[in-house]
Amino acid sequence: MRGTIESIAAQTFRDFEYIIVDGGSTDGTAQLAKQHSALINIFESEPDKGIYDAMNKGIRFARGEFIWFLNAGDELFDRDILAKLAMLVHNDIDVLYGEVMIVDNSRTHLGTRSELTVHQLPGHLRLNDMQRGMIVNHQGFVPRARLVHPFIENNLSADIKWVIDILRQEPKVLNTGLVLAEYLAGGISKQKWYQSLSDRWKILQHEFGLLPTIRNHAAIVFRAVIHRLKRGNKPHY
Repeated sequence: MRGTIESIAAQTFRDFEYIIVDGGSTDGTAQLAKQHSALINIFESEPDKGIYDAMNKGIRFARGEFIWFLNAGDELFDRDILAKLAMLVHNDIDVLYGEVMIVDNSRTHLGTRSELTVHQLPGHLRLNDMQRGMIVNHQGFVPRARLVHPFIENNLSADIKWVIDILRQEPKVLNTGLVLAEYLAGGISKQKWYQSLSDRWKILQHEFGLLPTIRNHAAIVFRAVIHRLKRGNKPHY
């Protein structure tokens, strides 16, 4: 968590609201937040029902124009990233998106998500792109607050449903061409991989229908095999 907070404290652009929702942890997060109290607008620490319950609390607290989620261990990519995004914001832009850099516990850059997975970030993100799964991390997806609905809970792929719900509103979307954040590998969806896949299937079937979901998952498996062969001994995720 220290790196997450410090990456925000280091930003050259200062017009932002910073909300931390902690699940009542005893790992020193509260003490760290106290050290950065001038930076943090809201610090909430109490037991919750999981990551998406915590993120929904953040949505309820938020008063800013855009909402951007970082999980503990994630970091903004560089000290100027908020300034770069602010330069791209116009009245007709509803969603900013970009790459994430996957890192390990030592903060070693393993590669972008497009490099390490079968999910290539589209040049222009559309609703139908989501039929292929989570092709954009929520750490690389920054929507206007007015488009945001709560995450569904008790589903490890709730962020897919969240992005789908936003894109279904036909927002004006901008590919920033930037790496927005460092994403710490090994999150809950990786720890509970099979459940995550099952949850993703349920969402995509509900949103796009059974036959398209079967076709797209077959394509995902095929691309995964080709991707592994092409990368050989190089890192993959």
